[in-house]
Amino acid sequence: MPKEKTVQAEVGGYISGVFRKHFGKGPTSVYVTINRSFVTIHFRGLLAPTERLLVKQNELKRVLEIRDLMMVDLKQEIIQGLKEVAALEVKELYADWDLIKETGLVIGVMKDEQEDGKWTDDAVEQAFTKEMEEASRKAEKVPGRVESYWLSDRVLLVRRSEILVQIEKELIKNGYEEELKLCKRPLEHRMLGEVRVEAVLNRRVSETFFDWNFDADVGYIVFLLEPKGPEEAKPGGQVLN
Repeated sequence: MPKEKTVQAEVGGYISGVFRKHFGKGPTSVYVTINRSFVTIHFRGLLAPTERLLVKQNELKRVLEIRDLMMVDLKQEIIQGLKEVAALEVKELYADWDLIKETGLVIGVMKDEQEDGKWTDDAVEQAFTKEMEEASRKAEKVPGRVESYWLSDRVLLVRRSEILVQIEKELIKNGYEEELKLCKRPLEHRMLGEVRVEAVLNRRVSETFFDWNFDADVGYIVFLLEPKGPEEAKPGGQVLN
């Protein structure tokens, strides 16, 4: 595999091109973080003129629906593209958007997942896991399993398994996946605001992104954290203007 910075640059350039082609506008900057199990691609400034108008009119749901559908259509193309340009073997792709901040995040789960990005403090990890369980309990139920990985000092990924309650499974069975996702996003955001994530981490959270694989009953959360000090200027990865 090429050197890390080269891989980050290749991934950022590729994703910028894909979004420019399909959204009509590329992001103003891209930040790529890669470890052996996951890749995250955080971008800013990705709001087309039509989307900006809809957001201004408080039609965020319409924009999110279109973006979610577009990402479903683009997933296999992006997975193949990441393999060709950066030799990344991605098996699953997820995405979420913050339309107000004009940011977004793509999460790639590698085919050959390895135990990487583990915590250095077991007590803090246990306390954080309890907060994730409590937030999930408030929203739906306590997950069957919570796993968390540090992809960099400023990117923390959480995978929750066995999170769906019966009514959600029935909605999915009857074809309401997108409606469920649009309802779960703001709910999950609110519930995270009611637990002590920042206190446990002793860090400020700048952004939080969500996505789910309803068929597998798995959900992902990615926290982007504020830097510890002035020496950290970026959330990790290559910046492409």
